[in-house]
Amino acid sequence: MKEEILGVQVNTENYDQLIPMLFRNIDDKKKSLVVAINPEKLMKAKEDPELKALLNRAEFQIPDGIGVIIASKLIKGNITSRVTGVDMMDRIVREAARTQKSIFLYGAKPGVADKAAKQLIATYPDLIVAGTQDGYEQDTSKVIETINQAQPEILFVAMGSPKQEQWIEQHRDNLYPTLYQGVGGSFDVLAGNVKRAPAAFQRFGAEWLYRLLKEPSRLKRQMNLPKFLFEVFTRK
Repeated sequence: MKEEILGVQVNTENYDQLIPMLFRNIDDKKKSLVVAINPEKLMKAKEDPELKALLNRAEFQIPDGIGVIIASKLIKGNITSRVTGVDMMDRIVREAARTQKSIFLYGAKPGVADKAAKQLIATYPDLIVAGTQDGYEQDTSKVIETINQAQPEILFVAMGSPKQEQWIEQHRDNLYPTLYQGVGGSFDVLAGNVKRAPAAFQRFGAEWLYRLLKEPSRLKRQMNLPKFLFEVFTRK
Protein backbone atom coordinates (compact mmCIF):
# COMPACT_ATOMS: atom_id res chain seq x y z
CA MET A 1 0.00 0.00 0.00
CA LYS A 2 1.27 3.47 -0.87
CA GLU A 3 0.35 7.08 -0.25
CA GLU A 4 1.38 10.22 -2.09
CA ILE A 5 3.53 12.93 -0.53
CA LEU A 6 4.32 15.96 -2.74
CA GLY A 7 3.58 13.87 -5.81
CA VAL A 8 5.79 10.93 -4.85
CA GLN A 9 4.46 7.50 -3.90
CA VAL A 10 5.69 6.19 -0.53
CA ASN A 11 5.18 2.72 0.95
CA THR A 12 3.22 2.58 4.20
CA GLU A 13 4.51 -0.88 5.28
CA ASN A 14 7.13 -1.49 7.97
CA TYR A 15 10.23 -3.72 7.75
CA ASP A 16 8.41 -6.91 8.72
CA GLN A 17 5.80 -6.36 6.03
CA LEU A 18 8.22 -5.29 3.30
CA ILE A 19 10.78 -8.10 3.58
CA PRO A 20 8.38 -10.90 2.51
CA MET A 21 7.23 -8.73 -0.41
CA LEU A 22 10.82 -8.15 -1.57
CA PHE A 23 11.82 -11.79 -1.33
CA ARG A 24 8.62 -12.98 -3.01
CA ASN A 25 9.66 -10.83 -5.98
CA ILE A 26 13.11 -12.48 -5.95
CA ASP A 27 11.50 -15.94 -6.02
CA ASP A 28 9.20 -14.79 -8.84
CA LYS A 29 12.18 -13.27 -10.75
CA LYS A 30 10.40 -9.91 -10.69
CA LYS A 31 12.98 -7.13 -10.70
CA SER A 32 12.51 -4.54 -7.96
CA LEU A 33 14.20 -1.28 -6.99
CA VAL A 34 14.10 0.03 -3.42
CA VAL A 35 14.56 3.81 -3.04
CA ALA A 36 14.77 5.74 0.23
CA ILE A 37 12.45 8.75 0.45
CA ASN A 38 13.29 11.67 2.76
CA PRO A 39 12.20 15.33 2.90
CA GLU A 40 15.31 16.59 1.11
CA LYS A 41 14.72 14.21 -1.80
CA LEU A 42 11.03 15.11 -1.95
CA MET A 43 11.84 18.83 -2.11
CA LYS A 44 14.30 18.18 -4.94
CA ALA A 45 11.71 16.07 -6.77
CA LYS A 46 9.22 18.93 -6.50
CA GLU A 47 11.55 21.02 -8.66
CA ASP A 48 12.84 18.18 -10.85
CA PRO A 49 10.19 16.27 -12.84
CA GLU A 50 12.74 13.69 -14.01
CA LEU A 51 13.74 12.86 -10.44
CA LYS A 52 10.08 12.65 -9.41
CA ALA A 53 9.36 10.26 -12.30
CA LEU A 54 12.40 8.15 -11.39
CA LEU A 55 11.29 7.83 -7.76
CA ASN A 56 7.76 6.91 -8.80
CA ARG A 57 8.97 4.24 -11.22
CA ALA A 58 10.68 2.36 -8.39
CA GLU A 59 8.79 -0.65 -7.11
CA PHE A 60 9.38 0.24 -3.44
CA GLN A 61 9.74 3.73 -1.88
CA ILE A 62 10.64 3.45 1.79
CA PRO A 63 9.90 6.30 4.27
CA ASP A 64 13.45 7.18 5.33
CA GLY A 65 13.21 10.24 7.56
CA ILE A 66 11.14 11.42 10.50
CA GLY A 67 9.90 14.28 8.32
CA VAL A 68 8.08 11.81 6.08
CA ILE A 69 6.31 10.34 9.13
CA ILE A 70 5.23 13.82 10.29
CA ALA A 71 4.07 14.67 6.75
CA SER A 72 1.96 11.51 6.64
CA LYS A 73 0.33 12.49 9.94
CA LEU A 74 -0.41 15.96 8.56
CA ILE A 75 -2.31 14.45 5.63
CA LYS A 76 -3.92 11.80 7.87
CA GLY A 77 -1.96 9.06 6.13
CA ASN A 78 -0.90 5.61 7.25
CA ILE A 79 2.91 5.81 7.53
CA THR A 80 3.67 5.19 11.19
CA SER A 81 7.32 4.14 11.29
CA ARG A 82 10.58 4.99 9.54
CA VAL A 83 12.22 2.48 7.23
CA THR A 84 15.78 3.75 6.89
CA GLY A 85 18.03 2.84 4.00
CA VAL A 86 20.84 1.41 6.15
CA ASP A 87 18.45 -0.63 8.31
CA MET A 88 16.56 -1.85 5.24
CA MET A 89 19.87 -3.09 3.85
CA ASP A 90 20.55 -4.88 7.12
CA ARG A 91 17.12 -6.54 7.10
CA ILE A 92 17.58 -7.63 3.47
CA VAL A 93 21.04 -9.04 4.25
CA ARG A 94 19.70 -10.90 7.29
CA GLU A 95 16.92 -12.50 5.23
CA ALA A 96 19.37 -13.22 2.38
CA ALA A 97 21.58 -15.13 4.82
CA ARG A 98 18.58 -17.08 6.11
CA THR A 99 17.28 -17.96 2.63
CA GLN A 100 20.70 -18.40 0.99
CA LYS A 101 20.20 -15.57 -1.49
CA SER A 102 23.52 -14.11 -2.62
CA ILE A 103 24.41 -10.41 -2.56
CA PHE A 104 26.85 -8.14 -4.42
CA LEU A 105 28.24 -4.81 -3.17
CA TYR A 106 29.03 -2.17 -5.81
CA GLY A 107 30.33 1.32 -5.10
CA ALA A 108 32.38 3.44 -2.67
CA LYS A 109 36.17 3.90 -2.64
CA PRO A 110 38.52 0.97 -3.34
CA GLY A 111 38.59 -1.45 -0.41
CA VAL A 112 35.45 -0.15 1.30
CA ALA A 113 33.03 -2.67 -0.24
CA ASP A 114 35.44 -5.51 0.65
CA LYS A 115 35.64 -4.33 4.25
CA ALA A 116 31.86 -3.93 4.42
CA ALA A 117 31.40 -7.46 3.04
CA LYS A 118 33.72 -8.91 5.69
CA GLN A 119 31.75 -7.14 8.42
CA LEU A 120 28.46 -8.46 7.05
CA ILE A 121 29.81 -12.02 6.96
CA ALA A 122 31.07 -11.62 10.54
CA THR A 123 27.55 -10.58 11.55
CA TYR A 124 25.76 -13.16 9.38
CA PRO A 125 28.08 -16.18 8.89
CA ASP A 126 25.63 -17.90 6.51
CA LEU A 127 25.61 -14.91 4.14
CA ILE A 128 26.72 -15.53 0.54
CA VAL A 129 28.63 -12.55 -0.85
CA ALA A 130 28.91 -13.23 -4.58
CA GLY A 131 31.34 -10.35 -5.09
CA THR A 132 32.29 -6.71 -4.64
CA GLN A 133 33.30 -3.90 -6.97
CA ASP A 134 34.48 -0.42 -6.02
CA GLY A 135 32.85 2.62 -7.59
CA TYR A 136 36.01 3.88 -9.28
CA GLU A 137 35.94 1.48 -12.24
CA GLN A 138 35.22 3.72 -15.24
CA ASP A 139 34.28 0.94 -17.68
CA THR A 140 30.56 0.32 -17.10
CA SER A 141 30.53 -2.75 -19.34
CA LYS A 142 33.26 -4.27 -17.17
CA VAL A 143 31.22 -3.57 -14.02
CA ILE A 144 28.13 -5.18 -15.55
CA GLU A 145 30.16 -8.20 -16.67
CA THR A 146 31.67 -8.60 -13.18
CA ILE A 147 28.23 -8.50 -11.55
CA ASN A 148 26.64 -10.84 -14.08
CA GLN A 149 29.43 -13.40 -13.80
CA ALA A 150 28.91 -13.45 -10.01
CA GLN A 151 25.14 -14.03 -10.51
CA PRO A 152 23.89 -12.47 -7.25
CA GLU A 153 20.17 -12.26 -6.52
CA ILE A 154 20.60 -8.90 -4.73
CA LEU A 155 22.66 -5.85 -5.71
CA PHE A 156 23.46 -2.97 -3.36
CA VAL A 157 24.77 0.17 -5.09
CA ALA A 158 26.56 2.88 -3.09
CA MET A 159 26.99 5.99 -5.23
CA GLY A 160 24.86 8.59 -3.50
CA SER A 161 21.35 9.55 -4.54
CA PRO A 162 19.99 9.98 -7.17
CA LYS A 163 23.08 8.83 -9.11
CA GLN A 164 22.80 5.28 -7.77
CA GLU A 165 19.11 4.98 -8.67
CA GLN A 166 19.76 6.42 -12.13
CA TRP A 167 22.54 3.88 -12.67
CA ILE A 168 20.34 0.99 -11.55
CA GLU A 169 17.43 2.05 -13.73
CA GLN A 170 19.68 2.55 -16.74
CA HIS A 171 21.34 -0.87 -16.50
CA ARG A 172 19.08 -3.26 -14.61
CA ASP A 173 17.56 -4.80 -17.76
CA ASN A 174 21.09 -6.00 -18.60
CA LEU A 175 21.96 -7.11 -15.06
CA TYR A 176 21.46 -10.54 -13.46
CA PRO A 177 20.19 -9.49 -9.97
CA THR A 178 16.49 -9.31 -9.17
CA LEU A 179 16.48 -6.97 -6.15
CA TYR A 180 18.27 -3.60 -6.21
CA GLN A 181 18.82 -1.00 -3.50
CA GLY A 182 20.75 2.26 -3.60
CA VAL A 183 22.39 2.54 -0.20
CA GLY A 184 24.33 5.83 -0.24
CA GLY A 185 27.06 5.81 2.40
CA SER A 186 26.05 2.50 4.01
CA PHE A 187 29.25 0.70 2.94
CA ASP A 188 31.32 3.30 4.81
CA VAL A 189 29.16 2.82 7.91
CA LEU A 190 29.57 -0.96 7.72
CA ALA A 191 33.31 -0.63 7.09
CA GLY A 192 33.64 1.55 10.19
CA ASN A 193 34.79 4.62 8.24
CA VAL A 194 31.71 6.64 9.24
CA LYS A 195 30.11 6.45 12.68
CA ARG A 196 26.34 6.20 12.77
CA ALA A 197 24.32 8.21 15.28
CA PRO A 198 24.00 6.63 18.75
CA ALA A 199 21.03 4.30 19.29
CA ALA A 200 19.09 6.92 21.29
CA PHE A 201 19.15 9.35 18.34
CA GLN A 202 18.11 6.53 15.97
CA ARG A 203 15.23 5.47 18.23
CA PHE A 204 13.68 8.95 18.19
CA GLY A 205 14.34 9.57 14.50
CA ALA A 206 16.83 12.31 15.39
CA GLU A 207 19.86 11.18 13.41
CA TRP A 208 19.60 14.49 11.56
CA LEU A 209 20.16 16.30 14.88
CA TYR A 210 23.24 14.18 15.65
CA ARG A 211 24.69 14.98 12.23
CA LEU A 212 23.89 18.66 12.72
CA LEU A 213 25.65 18.72 16.10
CA LYS A 214 28.67 17.06 14.51
CA GLU A 215 28.55 19.23 11.39
CA PRO A 216 26.95 22.66 12.04
CA SER A 217 27.53 23.49 8.35
CA ARG A 218 24.56 21.18 7.60
CA LEU A 219 22.15 23.77 9.08
CA LYS A 220 21.21 25.17 5.66
CA ARG A 221 20.29 21.68 4.43
CA GLN A 222 18.29 20.95 7.57
CA MET A 223 16.20 24.06 6.95
CA ASN A 224 14.57 22.05 4.17
CA LEU A 225 12.57 20.16 6.82
CA PRO A 226 10.35 23.06 7.98
CA LYS A 227 9.98 24.16 4.33
CA PHE A 228 8.96 20.63 3.42
CA LEU A 229 6.39 20.35 6.23
CA PHE A 230 4.94 23.76 5.33
CA GLU A 231 4.64 22.64 1.70
CA VAL A 232 2.83 19.44 2.74
CA PHE A 233 0.54 21.34 5.12
CA THR A 234 -0.46 23.95 2.53
CA ARG A 235 -1.23 21.25 -0.04
CA LYS A 236 -3.35 19.27 2.45
